Amino acid sequence: MEFSSVILTTGSSVVFFRLVNAGVGRLPVPEPARRNVWKWRNISSSFVHSVITAIWAVLCFFFQPQMAEDLIETYSVFSHALVSFSIGEKHFFVLFLSVDCDSFPIQVISSLPCCDSLHVTRITVHRQREEGPAEPKLDCPQEQLINQVITCFGLSVVSCRYVGFAVVALLVEINSVFLHFRQMLRMANMAASTLHRINSMINLGTYVVFRINTLAWMTRWLVINRDNVPLVAYTLGSVGMAIMTAMNIILFCRLLRSDFLKSSMRDGKKEKET
Repeated sequence: MEFSSVILTTGSSVVFFRLVNAGVGRLPVPEPARRNVWKWRNISSSFVHSVITAIWAVLCFFFQPQMAEDLIETYSVFSHALVSFSIGEKHFFVLFLSVDCDSFPIQVISSLPCCDSLHVTRITVHRQREEGPAEPKLDCPQEQLINQVITCFGLSVVSCRYVGFAVVALLVEINSVFLHFRQMLRMANMAASTLHRINSMINLGTYVVFRINTLAWMTRWLVINRDNVPLVAYTLGSVGMAIMTAMNIILFCRLLRSDFLKSSMRDGKKEKET
C-alpha cells in the first residue's frame, strides 16, 4: 500500500467509528445503563470494532496462510489495510479519551490489542458519582497508553515489516467480542441471565485460546527468530511479553472468580437456606 492509501484507510477508520459512535447514541439504551450512557455508547462502539477486526484478522491468515510462517516480511494489502484500520480506531478513542479522561473504563482499555504490554500498572477506583458506583479506571493520561499502540502499529505499517506479527496481536479481538458483550450484559442488569452465563463460558474459552495461547505462540516465535529481530526490539518484546503474561493471568483469574466462583458460592448459600 502507498502511504497515501494508508492515510486514507486510517482517516476513513476514524470517520467510520465516529459515525458508529453517533449511531449507537441514537439507539435505545437499556434502563439500567442509562445512568452511564457515555460508557454504554463507547463499549458498544468497541464491540463493533472487535467484531470487524476479529473477522478481518482471521481472513488475513485464511487468504494468505504463508504469513503465519513469516511474520516479518510476508504480508498482503488486505492485512496491511487491517493494521492501518486499527490505527484509525485507536486515534478515535484517543479523541474521546481527551473529552472525558475520568470516564473511560479499564475494561475497554484492557481489551485493546497489545494494551497489556503498555505498563497498565496504575489502576485506581474513583469516587462514586451521582449515577452510581464508579468503575475501575486508568490513571491519566490514557492518551499516552494508546499512543504507544499507535506508534507500534504505525512503524509496522510505514516500514511494511512485522505486519503479520501485528495481525496475530489483533487476534485477541476474537475474545474482545465476548469481553465487551459481557460488559454490555452487566450494564443492562443481565448478569444473572442464561445469556450472560453462556457468554461467560465462551469468553473464558476464547480468552485461553486467543489471549493466553496466542501470547505463548508469539513468545515462542520471538525466541525462535531472535537472530532476525534487532536487539532493542527483541528486548522490548521479551519484557512486553512477560508483562502481558502476568496481566493476562491476573485478568483471567478475576473473570473466573467474578463469573463462576462467586456465582457458585451464591448458589450454594441459596441451597443451604432452602
